[in-house]
Formats: sequence, structure tokens, C-alpha cells
Amino acid sequence: MAESPCARRPDVRAVDTNILARYYLHDDARQARVAGALLAAGDLFVPKTVVLELAWVLRSVAGQPAGKVAACLGHLLALPGITVEDHEQIESALRQYAAGIDFADAMHHAASHACSEMLTFDDRGYARKARRLGLKPAVRVPAA
Repeated sequence: MAESPCARRPDVRAVDTNILARYYLHDDARQARVAGALLAAGDLFVPKTVVLELAWVLRSVAGQPAGKVAACLGHLLALPGITVEDHEQIESALRQYAAGIDFADAMHHAASHACSEMLTFDDRGYARKARRLGLKPAVRVPAA
């Protein structure tokens, strides 16, 4: 497991999903301003679980289209002074998401990059798309 930047620099603060959701959704003006100031100040750590939850909140709760979700996550990855856990895995997941893979599945796949294969019972929604895209490791449905 990669060491958190918080272990090396105790002044780094981690953010929860709601900070990022307020920043990207601007659904509460006061909290959006506070979130914007926090992100602008930098020295923040974003756990990958927060990225995963943010994608879910933007898509499922706020009803944002997939393209908007991808743009927000890409923006987050590019912010100066913000350290996103497993940055490269998140980038890989974003590429898969842009190609039509569910973001959670893409995150699971990116985290499993060193495995021989990814097993799922989701044939139509995941395994077939992954096969079409030639994802490695291969995603397959186990035989009964």
C-alpha cells in the first residue's frame, strides 16, 4: 500500500466527498465558497474512495451526465496542490469510463491491474464491454 502524504507531512488535510460535491455542484453557495477556498489553498489529500463516491454522487444523486462526471474528475486530478491517492489508477479508470465502463467497475479494474483476470457476474454491463475494449487483465464471467 502506498504511503499517504499525511504520514510524511502531518499538515496535509484530507477531504471528504461532500467538500468536493459542494465545489463541483455549487448547490450550496456558502459551502461552495468554502470548498473553493480549501481547494485553492492546496495541501489536500483525496482518498480514492472519495473519488469513487464523488463519481456516484455526481451521477446518481445529482443526475449529472457521464461526460460532466468525467470532466469534474479530470479537473480534480489536475488541480495543483491536491494529491489524489493512486492518481495513475484513477486516470486509468477515467479512460475506461470514457470508453463506456461504469466508473466503479473501472476503479476496481484499475486497482486489479497486476492480477491475471477480473471475475464478475456482470456479463452485459461489464465483461462484454471490457472484452470489446481489450482490457487487461481480462474481465470474464466464471463458469457455473
